[in-house]
Amino acid sequence: MYPDHAPQRAVEVHQPTPIPPPVVHSAPVVPVQPGTVPAVASIVLPDGRVVTGYAVEPARPEPVAAKPAVSRTAVNVALGGVGFLAVCGGLLLLTSFIAALTAFIGQLIILAAVIFGGWIAIQVLSTSGHKGGTTVNIRRAVFKRNHFHG
Repeated sequence: MYPDHAPQRAVEVHQPTPIPPPVVHSAPVVPVQPGTVPAVASIVLPDGRVVTGYAVEPARPEPVAAKPAVSRTAVNVALGGVGFLAVCGGLLLLTSFIAALTAFIGQLIILAAVIFGGWIAIQVLSTSGHKGGTTVNIRRAVFKRNHFHG
């Protein structure tokens, strides 16, 4: 094949040697208070080996809490709707109160104008006070002491 390569040697195959199972000596049983050390369990395998170890209890899943009949989202939406209706009712009452207060203030202003205007009219047209009389010429008519002289 290639002149500069040495010929290959034959491949040697090694078979693995089986390891004999270890000799198991049973340990003396020592009494132990319950609850301090976990229980030790021994299992005999089909090939005769004994495996000793702590017994591990399988993990138990936590109990699933029962779902409520109504979802939390539905309850939150319902409570939000109730709150919104309460706010709308309050706003409606507030606007009604503001409208009534505005009307009341307007009526007070009108009442004050009527009373003040009447007081001014009484002051101008009253006869009590001075006896001389005031003469006012309006379109050639003469008012003397609140009597018309034409």
